[in-house]
Amino acid sequence: MRALAFFLLLSPGFLAAQPSDALDAAAWLQKIYRASQTLSYSGVFVYRQGDKSESSRITRVTDSSGDNEKLEALDGVRREIVRMGDEVRCYLPDNKLVKIDRRSKHPSFPALVPAMSGALTDQYVVTKGETARIAGFDCQAIVLKPKDEFRYGYKLWADLATGMLLKARIVNEKDEAVEEFTFTQLSVGGTIAKDQVKSAFAGQSKTWRVEHAAVEPANLAQGGWTVNPGIAGFHKVVEVKRQLRKSQRVGQVVYSDGLAAVSVFIEPLELRREAVQTGLSTMGAVNIYTRELANHVVTVVGEAPPKTVRRIAENVEYHAPH
Repeated sequence: MRALAFFLLLSPGFLAAQPSDALDAAAWLQKIYRASQTLSYSGVFVYRQGDKSESSRITRVTDSSGDNEKLEALDGVRREIVRMGDEVRCYLPDNKLVKIDRRSKHPSFPALVPAMSGALTDQYVVTKGETARIAGFDCQAIVLKPKDEFRYGYKLWADLATGMLLKARIVNEKDEAVEEFTFTQLSVGGTIAKDQVKSAFAGQSKTWRVEHAAVEPANLAQGGWTVNPGIAGFHKVVEVKRQLRKSQRVGQVVYSDGLAAVSVFIEPLELRREAVQTGLSTMGAVNIYTRELANHVVTVVGEAPPKTVRRIAENVEYHAPH
């Protein structure tokens, strides 16, 4: 699932300087964030990308001991993702495989990324939209319009009563939807048994193959690499070395403006088993730009317009360390 995250934490100075409509819209973003952190819920949502769609069931339980979550794919290949605290397990029963990783810093719908400061408004204009009824809930629309051509726009619909996010849409410069998430059924609050966030495959998986994500902090500059997005508002979130295949370690740097996330991967060319396809490719809101540099493959992937991933890829430089 593609990742879709957005949060605004406003400073008092910002609040004092904005017109009432912007204040109200900003307050709604805070309400959406609080709902994502405090509510338990269970429901089914549909992800749409062009003429393709897939349904998933999501269940989240939060209490004094923390929060746990389960995501089940209801269409296509069977897949179940279970998060207990910071540990994430992806069960692929058709392959008899379990992948174990840590929680991403850029959560997917309907969760939100925490603590992006008021600087987010330097990149987006935030306003209220219409009210609408979605999956039986009366909702308020919030519109985030980018101030430049290097990011998509967003439209969010949240429950008037709780702030729970019911629908999210990513739009291009023509205001055309490139990706959309919509709940078709949702139950918010109340008591949800923790058994509902346990894997249905946990018992079977004792004999399955297990893959642990090998991730460690990294400083790519020590190896001669300079990675700079060159686009206002994108800040580094994490820099690591990650095992993508059985024996391959690649560098990864993730940048975010608080809404969009873009990853830069740097992989030794000699480790590639398949031919490198340079240039641009697209999957819904996700664009990928690949180039070769200094016997390495540089790949930039993100929910951002094509010109964004291309600019970031072309800004990657290599200078042999002395």
